[in-house]
Amino acid sequence: MTPRQIEKIKTKIRSIRATLVAEKRKYGGFDDSRGLRYMPPELFIKIQDYKGGLTYLRWFDKNFNDDMGMPNFLFEWLIILFKTKNLKGAEEKAYQVFFANSYLFDKYFGRKIVPIEKYEYSNWAIPEFAEHFNYNSDQKELSDFTDWLKAFESSESFLRKKHNYIVTSKKLKNVNDMEARKQLLAELRQIESELN
Repeated sequence: MTPRQIEKIKTKIRSIRATLVAEKRKYGGFDDSRGLRYMPPELFIKIQDYKGGLTYLRWFDKNFNDDMGMPNFLFEWLIILFKTKNLKGAEEKAYQVFFANSYLFDKYFGRKIVPIEKYEYSNWAIPEFAEHFNYNSDQKELSDFTDWLKAFESSESFLRKKHNYIVTSKKLKNVNDMEARKQLLAELRQIESELN
């Protein structure tokens, strides 16, 4: 990437931030139905400015702390945490990515995506969403991240959590009784909240 291309991307990032800040100043809050807030991490990754990306994500977390984020955005957050050497944060974010869309890791590693008959809480969680994912394990600038994610994904802790999450999600898909659904949803939240 040429210095001019990098500067163009930096200008775009500044423009997005300025638009969001102006919106808050004008309306007293954010009404970002266009999704501008999700764009900067991808741009920071493109120019390999991971510290700048982390600064943006801290700002995002402060201003949109109730925003779950789309799976690809969470994946970008994961990359940035890893690249800034926050491995504990990266592990936590990797779990969030998996729970947001259990097919993204398969897509990243180029594995065939096999739909699982399980409860999906949103359209972002379905296998088709993963098909439009921009990152893959062949990207040279992500080779260290790829090695780390491969090891994380095969860890005993992740495999246990993944198994429990999928088993519970499969049960939830086929249960209509409200009390049983509440119980299974509580189990899913418990699985998601456990750090190890």
